[in-house]
Amino acid sequence: MPQEFNLQEALKLAIQTEKDVMDFYKKAANITKNERAKKVFMTLANEEREHAGHFFHLYKGGDLGTFEEFMATPARASTTMLVQLEKTLDEEINERKAMEIALKEEEDLEKNLRMTASHIVDPAVRSVFERMAKETADHYAIIESEYAHMMGMVHETDIDTYVRE
Repeated sequence: MPQEFNLQEALKLAIQTEKDVMDFYKKAANITKNERAKKVFMTLANEEREHAGHFFHLYKGGDLGTFEEFMATPARASTTMLVQLEKTLDEEINERKAMEIALKEEEDLEKNLRMTASHIVDPAVRSVFERMAKETADHYAIIESEYAHMMGMVHETDIDTYVRE
């Protein structure tokens, strides 16, 4: 069944979604002791901020304030990612657990975004959701690569070491 958003509603949802994920990565970076994992989380947080900026500049509503004001608003504590992270904090989080949460959340988010996009009739609105899904898939790949490296699996940058001609 088609689901309809107007373009401005879709853009506002995209901005909020990118900010929510940015807030998760910033929080994960703040609690992660491993410097390599911290760097990955901060890189992802910065990318989410950049993505939010792309959508923000297309958004015509004035209810969010300026981009800087909106990005400085406190994290919404009720987002699924932050709730999961808070639960993990009680168990003394480590970078492995934070990355596992990020992998699951990115995978779930991509699936939900693609499903939503498939129900959108307006091509301009659908493209907003498809773009968010693509960016989410890219983030999943980055985290998956870092996770494999952290777990001592063969990393794609090491492949020449392990491949015999």
